[in-house]
Amino acid sequence: MDQAPRRADEALRAAIGHLQLAGVQDPRVDAELLLGHVLGVSRGRAQALALIGATLPVPVAERYRTLILRRGTREPLQHLTGVAGFRRIELAVGPGVFVPRPETEVLVEHALLGLPAEGGRVVDLGTGSGAIALAVAHERPDVEVIGVERSPEAFAWADRNRERVRAANATIVLGDLADAAPDWDGTVDVVVSNPPYVPDGMIPRDPEVQRFDPPAALYGGADGLDPMRAVVTVARRLLRPGGLLAVEHGELQGAAVRALLDEDWADAATHPDLTGRDRVTTARLR
Repeated sequence: MDQAPRRADEALRAAIGHLQLAGVQDPRVDAELLLGHVLGVSRGRAQALALIGATLPVPVAERYRTLILRRGTREPLQHLTGVAGFRRIELAVGPGVFVPRPETEVLVEHALLGLPAEGGRVVDLGTGSGAIALAVAHERPDVEVIGVERSPEAFAWADRNRERVRAANATIVLGDLADAAPDWDGTVDVVVSNPPYVPDGMIPRDPEVQRFDPPAALYGGADGLDPMRAVVTVARRLLRPGGLLAVEHGELQGAAVRALLDEDWADAATHPDLTGRDRVTTARLR
């Protein structure tokens, strides 16, 4: 992309071609979303403007070119737009916080299934951007939710997102997971977590993850499960008898996660994400 085309259709074609060469997974989708972003319109409206060959103002064309070049370096789309859609909410994201992924939406579904018909308490350990905690709070406004995050950078994003989502029933806490919600010991219905689970030394295959997600949100020790062990320990303290633990993990870690659950746990099971890969393990405290 040596220059910024002024016609929307030409700009879009050039953007798609550049992103294809850069190895972006969905070049057309990303190019259309970024065109909509710089124009302040929906993706569908951006498609329509390209179809009719609308003219882009010079500053818009230049900004679009800049964003496409950045996306070509595999900077996450969500960093460029500043937002990430997650279930029924939209979250602010950027440097310093893990970008929520679609597969984590399945984890939220299991957490919701573990709640009583009315009321309840949920603790999200390692809440990051607040995606899980705030999705639960948004979909179940009758439930009390606490999201705990130890990274000050990620906490700032989560706290901002709590205000953005207007989740009055959610609290975001800065602190170590081991000290999470001490006043709720033995009363929590669901403990949910998407902890770091990449083994140390393993390089994530996606450049967006490898280059831009914070390492503290990715790596979990020699086998990737050190944070998971801490989650299980804290969940044992927090959950009421029969309460549900729901955790996300790598597609090959289901058996290893179930092996962490001793005789204090019942009904341990591993569930697939929408692509059919093992992604979530659940169990109930005896």
